[in-house]
Amino acid sequence: MLKNIKFWALLLGVMFIVSCSDDDNKTTPTKEESLILAEYIEANGDYINTTAPAMIDAKDVKALMATPGKVLIVDIRTAADFEKGHIEGAVNVTIPEALNYIKTVNAASFDKIVVACYTGQSASYVTSLYRILGYNNAVTLKWGHCSWHKDFDRWTPRIGNSKATMMVQTVTEKPAAGKMPTITTGKSTGKDILEARATSIIAEGYGPASISADDVFANLNNFHIVNYWPNAQYLDPGHIPGAMNYLPKTDLKVMTNLKTLPTDKPIVVYCYTGQTSSHVAAYLRLLGYDAKSLSFGANGMMYDAINGKAGFTTWKESYIEGYDYVK
Repeated sequence: MLKNIKFWALLLGVMFIVSCSDDDNKTTPTKEESLILAEYIEANGDYINTTAPAMIDAKDVKALMATPGKVLIVDIRTAADFEKGHIEGAVNVTIPEALNYIKTVNAASFDKIVVACYTGQSASYVTSLYRILGYNNAVTLKWGHCSWHKDFDRWTPRIGNSKATMMVQTVTEKPAAGKMPTITTGKSTGKDILEARATSIIAEGYGPASISADDVFANLNNFHIVNYWPNAQYLDPGHIPGAMNYLPKTDLKVMTNLKTLPTDKPIVVYCYTGQTSSHVAAYLRLLGYDAKSLSFGANGMMYDAINGKAGFTTWKESYIEGYDYVK
């Protein structure tokens, strides 16, 4: 009898040890860095879904310049174009160096940090990264140098209607939600992942984050196309064939439709001018998506269909202020 009791006690002990060992061997699923980053950004300002795009008109920049020290102008054009003419007091910085540069100044001492480029598009990309990183006084010079003086006007020749007859009203539904992209910074906190990702993508410059309408229309099936407009505008005057409507400030959240974006094909985001979509592309590229902003947006494809239509933003030569500049 005593032997039986010892046998069962020993057996139960072995079973308990094995059970505990099995529990110890179970691994907790690893949370994707991209999800950690997205949740961190949403919890810390959620720039893309709140105040984006942060832009400033040329006349407001000019007013700030009247008081020394109120504004820092970061000109991200090429050194050659900067030498041909620039806004007085501007500092010329390449896009890959824009993050390093902002760390060398007392950013909080300025009312505004104005990022200025040619048309407002690449500056929007940099501004988006600045804002997400916490530089909440960073803004884009709306329309870029085009709005400062006619000598810099690159917008007027780029508006057009080359794709207007190709637009459709057919609704393309978003796919089912999937996984977030895989990014490997080796960091574990949202703040550290953000810093690593921002450093990585800004080093690439703006080129990989933009695409022309001609390239998109030449291979429509190769892209997941995001129409970043209100739904009413998606339907009228229409959109790029196959484009899906993602509502601004709503659909690019983790708990809404962010995860419907694919991780295995390029994403093309387009807006009215290419400025807002550049803000969005920066955010999506931080998360690991292969996102690109469609250059000049609807202004470059279907200008007449949106010009003068309520709610749309279109370029006009009257926006050129004619302010002095220096060489």
